[in-house]
Amino acid sequence: MVDIATRVWNHKWKIDPIVRSLIDTDFYKLLMCQSVFRNHPDTQVTFSLINRTKTIRLADLVDEGELREQLDHIRSLRLTRGESTWLRGNTFYGKRQMFTPAFMEWFENLALPPYHLEKKDGQFELTFEGTWPEVMLWEIPALAVIMELRSRAVLKDMGKFELQVLYARAMTKLWEKVEHLQPISDLRVADFGTRRRHSYLWQDWCVQAMMEGLGRNFTGTSNCRIAMMREIEAIGTNAHELPMVYAALADTDEALRQAPYDVLADWHEEHDGNLRIILPDTYGTKGFLDGAPEWLAGWTGIRVDSGDPAEGAERAIAWWKAQGEDPREKLVIFSDGLDVDKIIELHTQFAGRVRVSFGWGTMLTNDFKGLVDGDALAPFSLVCKAVAANGQPTVKLSDNPNKAMGPEDEIARYKRVFGVGEQVEMEVVV
Repeated sequence: MVDIATRVWNHKWKIDPIVRSLIDTDFYKLLMCQSVFRNHPDTQVTFSLINRTKTIRLADLVDEGELREQLDHIRSLRLTRGESTWLRGNTFYGKRQMFTPAFMEWFENLALPPYHLEKKDGQFELTFEGTWPEVMLWEIPALAVIMELRSRAVLKDMGKFELQVLYARAMTKLWEKVEHLQPISDLRVADFGTRRRHSYLWQDWCVQAMMEGLGRNFTGTSNCRIAMMREIEAIGTNAHELPMVYAALADTDEALRQAPYDVLADWHEEHDGNLRIILPDTYGTKGFLDGAPEWLAGWTGIRVDSGDPAEGAERAIAWWKAQGEDPREKLVIFSDGLDVDKIIELHTQFAGRVRVSFGWGTMLTNDFKGLVDGDALAPFSLVCKAVAANGQPTVKLSDNPNKAMGPEDEIARYKRVFGVGEQVEMEVVV
């Protein structure tokens, strides 16, 4: 097993690449990329870095030259033969050749497009522009690089033994979480922590700890490279990006109202089984379910990713019952701001009523709270989102208004079109 503290000590090299592979990304990005490659290959998009935690002044912490070196290195990466073989030949969600030959040929020749970077008011303005299939693959590596450079900046003045003790404490903290989960015999939990991880090595260690500590109850990781290296399942379905861009491309209110369902109609043509998971909260879960076509009730499950998670699950259960479906046969994936206590609470509340699963993110792969002075390694909320499509701004409403994004006038329009009323504000921690 890698001595993480020694490797961190050696990060004082001029450049130690953070992202070393194009598949050091989340599985859902590749699934969505193939769908976009098929349905909207020429759509022009802009992605932008958004730091929701303004108190973390990233541009004061992270050296701009180091950031550029890391981003330039990512642009030099190409899919390796072994990675291509794994994607072409592996079984994902019980299906061989998940990725089509046409998509794989494109991916094997891909170099990520240029980026634009500048400093403003203590933050980095980092944007990516180009065709949707190319630009969307910047999201995960860009976030991983900035999160790890922040970690390195905090750790750079620590001595070797200080680092050893820090990681020993972090390992103990995680293992105690694993021990709390061990008594749950029917637990299903996966690693969703790539985007805001402490580092690649730490995410890989966390995955190995979960594999040993939880056995079959650990269902896999969203990270494709770690899934390949550790020979475990790659986990993921779809994300808010799809309805956000589809909605931005709509030219009437009616087309806008229909856009989230158009996304899933395209997805329905490509995937079945456990990949048919509804993500209903982009423009409000209640309105989405109220207007959903009947065929969606036959899908496998729902992912709850904002708002009160128990309320979201109850709403899904009520909807399935109203549609004549048995909720006990449906899957609810919880994936928003989870930590061990919330996982146990939600499992206790919903086990037996639905099939329960958890996508455990930042608090699995980046929980260094309280381990350094000033809590300087505490996780924070950093995202990289599609902000425009074919020149039109994107909008996200969410079930938590504190996660909303987009121009104010467009947010107001979307709330009107999707019938979003009063919402309860919830703290966005990660």
